Amino acid sequence: MRLVGDNVEPQVVTIDKARKMAEDMELDLVEISPKANPPVCKIIDYKKFLYDQKKKQKALKSKQTKVVIKEIRFGPNTDEHDFNFKLNHAKKFLEEGAKVKAYVFFKGRTIVFKERGEVLLLKFVSELEEYGLPEAMPKMEGKKMIVNLVPKKK
Repeated sequence: MRLVGDNVEPQVVTIDKARKMAEDMELDLVEISPKANPPVCKIIDYKKFLYDQKKKQKALKSKQTKVVIKEIRFGPNTDEHDFNFKLNHAKKFLEEGAKVKAYVFFKGRTIVFKERGEVLLLKFVSELEEYGLPEAMPKMEGKKMIVNLVPKKK
């Protein structure tokens, strides 16, 4: 097998000799590449190796950003005060960096007011122009008319 390590010069040795060398250094013999010809083994402190690996994974995980989607629900007959109240919430969500999913829910016979829902969502998007941008125009999905907004980059 080919033997590598921090305090070992790369060389081809027998398994017994490699084990003896690792034992003398009070370290572990770990097989790195079993499919190579000859197989590659490394003399390392295995516990420290695992600790470093976990540390690297934790660092990578902390750098990831989690996408948060906040939902805001309207009815087709939403009043001006309610609209402004929900608009302020959406501004706050977009400033915090969250995506906003705004939708008009049509309940029962209110489905005949589709144009009211579309006008409401377009007004909502235009009011939030300086905070976020729509991913697409409002579209119907079942009984909901949906528009998604993403925050503007600072």
